[in-house]
Amino acid sequence: MITIQVIIASVVAISVFNNGLIEFYYRGSWVTGEIPVRIDYLSAWFVLIISFTFATGAWYGIRYMMAYKSQSGNLASHAAAYLLAYTALVDICLVQNGLVFLILWEVMALSSFVLVIFEHYKIRTLKAGINFLIQSHVSILFLTIAIMMVKVNTGTFDFAAISSSTYTQPAAIAVGLFIFFFCGFAIKAGFVPFHTWLPLAHPAAPAHVSGVMSGVIIKIGIYGILRMVLLIKCDMVFIGYFILFISVITGVYGVMLAIVQHNLKRLLAYHSIENIGIIGIGIGLGCLGIGYNNPLLVASGFGGGLLHVLNHSLFKSLLFYVSGNVYQATHNLEIDTLGGLIRKMPHSGYLFLIASLAICGLPPFNGFVSEFFIYNGLFNGLISNNFLFILFILFAILGLVLIGGLALICFTKAFGVVFLGNPRSSKPLAPVNESLIKAAPLYLIALFILIIGVFPVLFGPMLIKTV
Repeated sequence: MITIQVIIASVVAISVFNNGLIEFYYRGSWVTGEIPVRIDYLSAWFVLIISFTFATGAWYGIRYMMAYKSQSGNLASHAAAYLLAYTALVDICLVQNGLVFLILWEVMALSSFVLVIFEHYKIRTLKAGINFLIQSHVSILFLTIAIMMVKVNTGTFDFAAISSSTYTQPAAIAVGLFIFFFCGFAIKAGFVPFHTWLPLAHPAAPAHVSGVMSGVIIKIGIYGILRMVLLIKCDMVFIGYFILFISVITGVYGVMLAIVQHNLKRLLAYHSIENIGIIGIGIGLGCLGIGYNNPLLVASGFGGGLLHVLNHSLFKSLLFYVSGNVYQATHNLEIDTLGGLIRKMPHSGYLFLIASLAICGLPPFNGFVSEFFIYNGLFNGLISNNFLFILFILFAILGLVLIGGLALICFTKAFGVVFLGNPRSSKPLAPVNESLIKAAPLYLIALFILIIGVFPVLFGPMLIKTV
């Protein structure tokens, strides 16, 4: 079923890049009015990323969940929630009506909750799921307030009204509207200080769910922020400084907490926070480019941020899938008790190494390309006479350098301790199926990591249109 959905969504998204945007209306009801559906380049970019990540997640998850084949009822609800989450995420990227958007956001939250609590008989898993659900509804509360502000001012839920209303409203109202939207989306994305659900939900969820959660579910928050940047007409200089500051703090905080983790999936969860910070630095830089009318900053910032959305979805999902292999072989994710796994699990070891090099931003892997875009914009931003602007740019450069250095230290430790050396436990490994068939979706992801790193120009036309 998900194969058909992915193919249809991907074909439509690719046709947008080839032929231009698609726009049509559903009749709706007396409450919603006509429901506009608009598939532009930004929507198509995210739909392709969501589709690929969910497809590889399903491919990997089918074999991963074989260990739970006795739980047939649980597996059925899990599969249904997986399909529902994918459908909601894609529709969120297309719909242009605030009320329908909120309904889809709720569907995404509930289906993601079901995915997280697959092992609901474990108290820790249930607590993590409830925490996730509560924070998802805090996110919905912020978004509801923002959308009702638009409805009261314009009489409609259409997103087009957001632009028209902020043209006529005082600047402070427009900025306030953006802040409400930002807080709602930042909770889902995992920006500091809205990040606390992430380190709890990732270790609790099955490996393929962690992969799609980090790969694309948190990115829907990034989509929402970018969509509001396009729609809300307000002081982009202030918005740029605001996002840039929060993003640097988020990135540095995430990587510093990752270094001290002893659980592999918690470590990866904090690196998701770190990479959301990197994406946010790109968005903040792009907003400053709009505010100061600097096309180079716009292209470098938004281009780097959007490319990092894709890149992070690849290497982070791969890292979570490999962590799933480690868990099924050892029934343990405590880093300090593992060791020497590359001898028994060579495919997993090499794939983890590739993804680790990519997340550290090293060439010739994809993480280097997107971070280079952002660095390029930041260093070009130093050519300015504005002291405050230069101060923030230096702050962002130093933050990005610190993030990269600490990430390298963290993954050197993670790969070295888990896969190299001698086993630190006398407990025998479970039978490990390291066949190429099982590893195929992981190698497909690794292939894209290398292709983007070596031939980024192949993705240039789509990225240019999106920016």
